[in-house]
Amino acid sequence: MATDSKTKSFLCLKAAIEKKARDPVLLEMRGITSYTDYFLLCSGKSDRQVQAIAQGIEEALKKKGIRPLGQEGSAEGKWILMDYEDVVVHIFLEPVRRFYDLEGLWLDAPRMDIQKGVSIAERAIRSEKRTR
Repeated sequence: MATDSKTKSFLCLKAAIEKKARDPVLLEMRGITSYTDYFLLCSGKSDRQVQAIAQGIEEALKKKGIRPLGQEGSAEGKWILMDYEDVVVHIFLEPVRRFYDLEGLWLDAPRMDIQKGVSIAERAIRSEKRTR
């Protein structure tokens, strides 16, 4: 099933929030980078939580038939990068996120409305369940 990049980013966001991700930020990168449409940045309080967030996102997207092109950092759980082509997910251990400050690096990128994103993801999931 083809999923547009905005919906895909919201599905990642919803899955991260379900695993209690802290301080999620969804950045629209269109027109800023040539390699992706969205960045999802979020944190976990421990390496185990960072790994659980990544696993939750991977499982949620796998149910939609979406697999990552690549994934780095899973074993350590300090900074996990998940590349879904038009959506790139960064899951950090909190001190690592502060150190690298990607939000500061991409200050010009518009931030998406988190609550709206979760609602859109929930509607997409309900819609798919009805068509089965």
